[in-house]
Amino acid sequence: MKVADAMTPESDLVTVSLPGSRDDALEYLQEREFSSVPVVRTTDEGERYRGLVSRDDLIEHPDEDDLALLMREVPTTTADATLHELAELMLEAGTRRAPVVEPDDGSTLVGIVTITDVIHALAREKVATDADVGDLCNGTVNTTYTGTPLPVAEREIGLADVPYTVALDDTAQMAGVLTEPDIVAVAEVVEGEEDAGASMAGDDEHWKWESIKSVGNRYVPTRNVELPAEPVSEYMTADVVTVSKRKSAVEAAQLMITNDIEQIPVVSGGELAGVLRDVHLLEAL
Repeated sequence: MKVADAMTPESDLVTVSLPGSRDDALEYLQEREFSSVPVVRTTDEGERYRGLVSRDDLIEHPDEDDLALLMREVPTTTADATLHELAELMLEAGTRRAPVVEPDDGSTLVGIVTITDVIHALAREKVATDADVGDLCNGTVNTTYTGTPLPVAEREIGLADVPYTVALDDTAQMAGVLTEPDIVAVAEVVEGEEDAGASMAGDDEHWKWESIKSVGNRYVPTRNVELPAEPVSEYMTADVVTVSKRKSAVEAAQLMITNDIEQIPVVSGGELAGVLRDVHLLEAL
């Protein structure tokens, strides 16, 4: 199966243009629930691809407003590449999406292909694999407490470098899953200023995610991503879809697509035994 058969074509893409601001990207990532948006610049020859802005970029750089500084370069692919070649590219580069460009110039955007597109193909058995969940899942699980304030859980997710956390209740049992899309959905970009004191952050609140930056005794305005302080239990998905190690990679892909999720807790004997992420399914190819 070729990338051309799985990608979203340029005619169906939403893009943001340079020059621009973080608000331009945040609007699409929140309202349309995208995980990323391509960045283009209009030239005399037409629109040219320049990079991607993802939800990760907005969360990791809360005080950056310039779209050009928020976007990142990611490896590109072409429409005639195979999904096996695409999977190798994504695993090697550690990326979840690849812009599809014309092979002649490398800057004319013809589409975008994501991990989700690959999972769709796997779920429909358009690519062959005989791997099982037990062969692919990770036994290391990122967890948090259901009572943890959301800004702290977001920081935990960032430090763990994974897009989820499994929420545990008072008895240390799985009570839900919190994901990056859950966080982006309630994030607000705010602008403020504060007398921050002598080269110190002006807010000593333990749970605050990002304090106002300061230089000397001056007021320094900054844009921040503000998150509600309510506990994880208010925003997590409590009705968790799980999978056993004996299920096939195809069955796991079907569960992901049916439930619109990017990771599934793996259970064995009724106990949490790991997590299968969509990126793990790339290894099945």
